[in-house]
Amino acid sequence: MLRKIRLTLAVLFFLAVTALFLDFTGTIHAWLGWTAKIQFLPALLALNVGVTVALVLLTLLFGRVYCSVICPLGVFQDIVSWISGRRKKKRYRFSCSPEKKWLRYGILGLFIVALIAGIGSFVALLAPYSSYGRIASNLFAPIYRWGNNLLAWFAERADSYAFYETEVWMKSLPTLIIAVVTFIVLAVLARRNGRTYCNTICPVGTVLGFLSRFSLFRITIDESKCNRCGLCSRKCKAACINGREPRIDYSRCVACMDCIETCQHGAIGFRMREKAPAGQTEKNIIHQAGKNQTDHARRSFLTTTVAVATTAALKAQEKKVDGGLAVIEDKKIPVRATPVVPPGAWSARHFAQHCTGCQLCVSACPNNVLRPSADLQKLMQPEMSYERGYCRPECTRCSEVCPAGAIRPITVGEKSSTRIGHAVWIRKNCIPLTDGVECGNCARHCPSGAILMVPSDSEDANSVRIPVVNAERCIGCGACENLCPARPFSAIYVEGHTMHSIM
Repeated sequence: MLRKIRLTLAVLFFLAVTALFLDFTGTIHAWLGWTAKIQFLPALLALNVGVTVALVLLTLLFGRVYCSVICPLGVFQDIVSWISGRRKKKRYRFSCSPEKKWLRYGILGLFIVALIAGIGSFVALLAPYSSYGRIASNLFAPIYRWGNNLLAWFAERADSYAFYETEVWMKSLPTLIIAVVTFIVLAVLARRNGRTYCNTICPVGTVLGFLSRFSLFRITIDESKCNRCGLCSRKCKAACINGREPRIDYSRCVACMDCIETCQHGAIGFRMREKAPAGQTEKNIIHQAGKNQTDHARRSFLTTTVAVATTAALKAQEKKVDGGLAVIEDKKIPVRATPVVPPGAWSARHFAQHCTGCQLCVSACPNNVLRPSADLQKLMQPEMSYERGYCRPECTRCSEVCPAGAIRPITVGEKSSTRIGHAVWIRKNCIPLTDGVECGNCARHCPSGAILMVPSDSEDANSVRIPVVNAERCIGCGACENLCPARPFSAIYVEGHTMHSIM
């Protein structure tokens, strides 16, 4: 019964979190956005004391229930392991292995140092929620959107508007490669050894594993009923049960309850810690609390090396044409001295220290402005880029969905007056000067009125007009850069501010 309850909750949480990354309408976030905000690391970085304390208390009461129910990466590994175990000969394929403390706590130490030092790329690489977010955003979301576009194609021919086409494009090749590698590594590890990643690499699993040593309720083995058949060990995907002694390493147990239903003698149950089963000695109780003896391990820790060959992705969308006569050249990303981070981030430093690179804001952005950074120090953390759209003043979607507090919630009024950057004019790219024709696109579409068109020749009032930027009024929305007709580089682009300010 406990296993069925755990499975039901795990599937519901997994589907809810996955839906957040697939949703391009913004409706699902209004109902299920809280499932992202109760993830352990995002809640910790957002200084969400209530959620963090609740997860700690949950672990102290019931063990690592978070890992088996709430964490989407943990449930993803369980799904892969379950699929692999459907074959009869693979049903009991696991075995007890000793804890690799040096690896677990070594990675946790590096992770903490990276958090303090603001090395966002290392944090984003190991954070479990962020790892799954990249998989869902880069691998699952495109498939989902292509399916939606196929339905939209059929609906259009049936004179129905039940579906509408959405743009599918590759936001970052490095992030896509990392997502593919992560997917393959996790799938291989989960297929062969279940929860290897959770119990050797995951920093959140290490922290919760330490707390679960003191959990009030836990899996216990009644030695008076146990015949030491070892069936529970071969079913335990966390490799934490030694059925021959018997003992359990509670720091690695994820409370999946699989062993309870596997035991054919009713020797395993989920009970209070104080109520030790009859006939159990003090020595065995200590063993159950997590003491490991490596000489009883049936095999050593599995090391898996995966080599992935990746080819450049093809563009999913067709080329735009100018009146059907000529192909419009795609815009190229300008080199910005200071990257632009979203309104609500406060500053580049605050954003880098709190962002876990989960890609939820990238998936949720309706204007295609956010894309993962390719900078090594801020790898996978989103930044603003205006080749496909601009940051509309009335949109606050990214601040609504960010679970880690990297982008704080802001109102439309606050966003309209927040300066995240300023426009810079590039004379040599400007069409009025290169082609001798009137333009003024940047001035017409500037929502803050920061751009004024003036004669290029101060002594000739009839000369072609060029833009002049008032940096004090510019909010850095990127409308001018996005709508500039110059190709391949815009004649005006946005330079970021390290500290945001209010206009």
